This record gives sequence, structure tokens and C-alpha cells, in this order.
Amino acid sequence: MSALRILVDADACPVKEEIYKVAFRRNVPVDVVSNSRMRLPEHPLVNRVIVDSGFDAADDWIAEHSSTDTVVITADILLADRALKAGATVIAPTGKPFTGNSIGAAIATRAIMADLRAGGDVVGGPTPFAKADRSRFLSALDEALVRLERR
Repeated sequence: MSALRILVDADACPVKEEIYKVAFRRNVPVDVVSNSRMRLPEHPLVNRVIVDSGFDAADDWIAEHSSTDTVVITADILLADRALKAGATVIAPTGKPFTGNSIGAAIATRAIMADLRAGGDVVGGPTPFAKADRSRFLSALDEALVRLERR
């Protein structure tokens, strides 16, 4: 079995089925991290990790287990930053990779939007998840695993 591992920030992840599909095909273990029990496939490559309900408990677990041999799946920009600092490859559920070059701008945009919301401005949220996002994610995850396997 490969030293590679996929860590999933699972509570709001819309692409869990796609993750399993790629992981099973590539024989890569998956840790599904959440604050509560959720339905998972019964498969030796899928590991359920339930953390306590404390603030950022799932993020803390994922960050602590991130390394150069992990692919982290999350939409959480601050978790993405922590995982990148640990050397992980990080992909959003839309298939967009978080990188050392892009994370600073993402954090800044997040802060600006939070300030606008705190000031009472009505700002839109992220665009709705689309079929194209799912397809882009499948491709991005597969490419990330291939790249890491070749190292």
C-alpha cells in the first residue's frame, strides 16, 4: 500500500463519492474527518475519524496529520494554509488547487469579505456547486495523486 493518504474535511464536502472513486482506483487510503458520524462505504481504504465538537477540532486533526504524502480536500482557506505549511497538496471541492502562490490572496479576500459582512454589507457567497466543479475536482485529485506517486 502507498504511503500516500487523502485527508477529507468531510462535514460540508460535496465530493466524497468522487474521492472514494479515485482512492479505490489508485489504492490510496482516505481519512474522512468530521465532528459527527456520517455514512461511509465499508472499505478497507476508508477510515472514519470522528473528532470532538470543539471549535476547529477537525481542522486541527487534519493539520496535525498533513505532510508531503497527503492530499487534503477542503474548502476552508485557513485549513488549506495550515496544510500547505505542513507540505500537503491541497484541493478545494471545486477542483481548484490551493498553492503557496495562491493562498495569500485567498486569505486576504476571505478577510475582506468577513469585514464587509461584519459592517453590514450584503455580499454574495460562493457560487453554487456545479457539475463542472465535480468533473474538475475528479481530474485535479487524480492528477495530484499521480504527481505524488511519481516523486
